Amino acid sequence: MASLINEAFKKAKNENRPTLLTYTVAGDNTKKKSLEILKSISAHADICELGFPHNTPIADGGQIQTSAYRAIKNGIKINDVFSIAKSFKIFKKTKPIILMGYYNMIFQYDENKFLKRCKNSKIDGLIVVDLPYPENKKFASKCKKSGVNFIQLVSPTTSDKRLKKIIKDSHDMVYYISMLSTTGGKLKVSSEKIIEKYARIKKLNESKNVVIGFGITEKTIKSLRKADGLVVGSAICKEISSSIQKRQNAVTNVIKIVKKLKNKIKWTGLLKL
Repeated sequence: MASLINEAFKKAKNENRPTLLTYTVAGDNTKKKSLEILKSISAHADICELGFPHNTPIADGGQIQTSAYRAIKNGIKINDVFSIAKSFKIFKKTKPIILMGYYNMIFQYDENKFLKRCKNSKIDGLIVVDLPYPENKKFASKCKKSGVNFIQLVSPTTSDKRLKKIIKDSHDMVYYISMLSTTGGKLKVSSEKIIEKYARIKKLNESKNVVIGFGITEKTIKSLRKADGLVVGSAICKEISSSIQKRQNAVTNVIKIVKKLKNKIKWTGLLKL
């Protein structure tokens, strides 16, 4: 049976466009509001990423850090994240949800207990930012046995030899970090160079779903739509912060952003090459 993640990529491909993945921090700015935002986004996003708020998010830029700090200030814990995810899956059981976090959090919670919660909450995938290959092989294997896709990360500096091993051992999706920076930074390389590197990764296994993340905004997303999938997080977190500051409805404003992103990746009258 095909995973919901694979099904999402298949659906987008049939519609001649990349898969749209959105990222929000669980519990920003409240547990209730976070779930409302997630539900509203799911009408337009193909896959929803939900981040565990962390007090030292080393891979994240200012926008996501601000979201994480708001959630932590509101008392959001690991169990709350699972609660949000589980409620979301009850609302939309066929929409894939991927949790994103750091390994020390999983280790402290206990790996087996964590994966049991993932299974019970119907989690489709997991990204562990600070657990690289090959150190993650044992945990990735545990994830697979629990029915959870472990998402491998690759970067512009990943060697071809290492890349081949990662692709071979990866599950349904590989996450290509477009640049050596934190999330939300401006693209430091051209879209052409990013797509060029993406194409090299795809050549190793054409059937593997490869998504591009980091630095993707309304301005840059259109130029990267040859990819299998595109991840947008900081732009959404920025909109949530702006809405809170202006005392506006974050749900309504975030929907507008995601709709715009979805429209920009459609290949109107053109074939995706």
